Amino acid sequence: MKHYFILALMLIVSIVAQPHREVSVLKTGWKFIRADKVEFAGEDFDDSLWDDVCVPHDWAISGPFDINNDRQTVAIEQNGEKEATEKTGRTGSLPWIGTAWYRCHFRVAKHSRRIVLNFDGAMSEPEVYVNGKKAGEWKYGYNAFNVDVTDFVDDGDNVLAVRLSNLPESSRWYPGAGLYRPVTLVQMGETAVAMWGVNCMTESLTPAPSPKGEGNKKGDFKGRATLRADVRIEGAEGKVLTADFLLMQGKTMVAKAAGVVNADGMASGTLHVNNPQLWSPESPRLYDLVVRVSQFNGKKNVVVDEVCRHVGIRTISYTAEKGFQLNGVTRKFRGVCLHHDLGMIGAAVNKAALVRQVELLKAMGCDAIRTSHNMPSQMQMDVCDSLGMMVMAESFDMWLYPKCRNGYNRFYNDWWQRDLQNLVMANRLHPSIVMWSVGNEIPEQSDRKGTEMLRQMQDLMHSLDTTRACTTGMDRWDACISSGFADVIDIVGLNYRTQRYQTAYERLHQKFVLGSETASTISSRGVYHFPVSRADCKTYADGQCGSYDLDACWWSNIPEDDWVLQDDNPWVIGEFVWTGFDYLGEPTPYDEYKNARSSYFGIFDLAGLPKDRYWLYRSRWNKGAETIHLLPHWTWPGREGEVTPVYCYTNYPIAELFVNGKSQGRISKRLDERAKPDGSRIVKETDPLIDRYRLRWNDVRYELGEIRVVVYDANGVRRGEAVRRTAGPAHHLVVEQQSLDEYHGHKTLRADGEDMAFFVVSAVDKDGNLCPEAEAPIQVEVGGAAEFKGICNGDATSFEIFTRPAMKLFKGQLIFGIISNGKRGRITLTASSPSLQPATVRFAAK
Repeated sequence: MKHYFILALMLIVSIVAQPHREVSVLKTGWKFIRADKVEFAGEDFDDSLWDDVCVPHDWAISGPFDINNDRQTVAIEQNGEKEATEKTGRTGSLPWIGTAWYRCHFRVAKHSRRIVLNFDGAMSEPEVYVNGKKAGEWKYGYNAFNVDVTDFVDDGDNVLAVRLSNLPESSRWYPGAGLYRPVTLVQMGETAVAMWGVNCMTESLTPAPSPKGEGNKKGDFKGRATLRADVRIEGAEGKVLTADFLLMQGKTMVAKAAGVVNADGMASGTLHVNNPQLWSPESPRLYDLVVRVSQFNGKKNVVVDEVCRHVGIRTISYTAEKGFQLNGVTRKFRGVCLHHDLGMIGAAVNKAALVRQVELLKAMGCDAIRTSHNMPSQMQMDVCDSLGMMVMAESFDMWLYPKCRNGYNRFYNDWWQRDLQNLVMANRLHPSIVMWSVGNEIPEQSDRKGTEMLRQMQDLMHSLDTTRACTTGMDRWDACISSGFADVIDIVGLNYRTQRYQTAYERLHQKFVLGSETASTISSRGVYHFPVSRADCKTYADGQCGSYDLDACWWSNIPEDDWVLQDDNPWVIGEFVWTGFDYLGEPTPYDEYKNARSSYFGIFDLAGLPKDRYWLYRSRWNKGAETIHLLPHWTWPGREGEVTPVYCYTNYPIAELFVNGKSQGRISKRLDERAKPDGSRIVKETDPLIDRYRLRWNDVRYELGEIRVVVYDANGVRRGEAVRRTAGPAHHLVVEQQSLDEYHGHKTLRADGEDMAFFVVSAVDKDGNLCPEAEAPIQVEVGGAAEFKGICNGDATSFEIFTRPAMKLFKGQLIFGIISNGKRGRITLTASSPSLQPATVRFAAK
């Protein structure tokens, strides 16, 4: 049966009206079913029993969790395993395997000549049908792709159906499921700017005579920027066309150029901008580039199409002499790796959730993200552009050699060129992207065939984008040298292998090294194991990892191993920590543990709550903020008199610790410690290199009361203090909107049906001290102009459902998210528990 909806109530969320062009985001009005037996969802298909959903949508995030979901018996080569063992949580223990269909109706204007559907990502192997006929397909679930459906549509109502299929053992982590990124309908005239047809690059920055030099991190630049803008026009044959390029800053035009469209449909122009505002993480200034295409009709030029794109003015370079430079200023990457899932809301992309993620990272001092190991969403790149986060945009986790039975290797030969082309064409305008990665720990790095594959891929990337370099994360270092693989790549990216940095520098022509994946330190928020020791892949009966930040994996290391190399060697150009946030799947070192379903690598846990490691990285990365953090908590009934080491993470070099007013000694960071010549890892908790970055009192004995640290600068001047107190019995709940220093969250919720806000629920004693061992069950109620969206406590061993408004606290806290229901008005949020006083906060949607 057909479904006819009033246009204002159906699919169209956002329409940008321009000459002969309409762009509509297809968000609502979708029907969905999980059904392996549905073979066809054509024009007259009855979907009345299907679920109503909004897109982006992740069909699997609601669970339930089950260790039998994608149970894999494998030997993980990257972990050095020789024998296959059963991995129960490798892809998150969520029900993402199987086939699903999505259907919706869309309308086409009669004047439209060309109709394109843009999918920013669909997991996975999408097949696209329009009015019952197959219009296109793609294979890689992480890639953006376009389907020209001009020959399949009718004026007025049309039916779009999408079939998706996820195979078992096709991923090494939770990939999500469904139309998890936006779907956009683009209606154009006969002559129009091609999809992804606009490009703009900064060719040079020419400083005016000034003692300040070329630029600075505030974005001030005295001089001139020269930009080249290009556009590709479709339907240009036999027409006299011109393209105008207008660079706008708000309503002010700062530069203009024009070009004649040639026989290939191409036009270009040079834009000169005086005293431009440069893009950088510290000052993410953006301009609007308006491209206006006109046709001469014998009497005058008539505008036939117009598009507007955000651009940034900035230069990037990588050289042996100066390392990585942004806008002529040498800097080192303070980066993290991120999988694409957003914890409690899964893989379904949401702008507010991405903004929260980036702002939390920036509060730590992070300035770069590696999209590991997948192609990014346009929404994520838009957020990185506007908030100021540099990006290594990654492509593949495997080429021909399979890391899992049904991985991308099935498609590599036929699809790698198309996939890389789409990656570049869809993302090349984003100033946030500063390099491309063509692979992660690719097994082919070990042989000369793989070296030739790498050369072909890099050559293709260079042909599509002349402004950015390529990298790849290498982990088989000796093989990379002998095969020539490492010598081909633009940027030498080493995953871990700190003991090989010096060799890479000495033997390779690039003469600089990037930590493309670093640390893999493992910890669980608020969990402390005794005695404290440096350990590799150590497991405990509780299924957790310790938060003294001394646990790692046998192939990886603790943060200090990377930092000494960066600080002592100018040719090390920075790092990308594995990982910024915990993610679903890969619960190393508990991948055979029956209840583990998410990782332990994150600086933030899966809920987005900071672990102790957050303050360790912040003390090094965020020089503009004071950091004074004490660990562990000081509520240890039964440990009276036992050794309980106390650490302080601070950007000050000296501190004194007091237990109930009694000094435990004033100590200083050992700033004179230097990197080991062979780059070998820290393997003992007694290694003095740790004390270059941490202040540690290892012999403190626990007693009820308080610990207090007072910090001093290098001149011995007191600069601040921090306190931890023993908590009493849990008394009441506190609900607060999440805030970390520079990140203050929303004051209100936008009444747009998409905006989200996140709230921390904490159990505290009668004096307001956090109860660090509280695990009370929490019920969340959301009333008014919002809906409950998700909940997470950060416990990697919890199988509680994210999409139900109830969950136990983990180490005294959890986070829940709300989403706008599209209405304006008051919002009431209540958290309750049977044994604790409830908490209510009121919020507004505007």
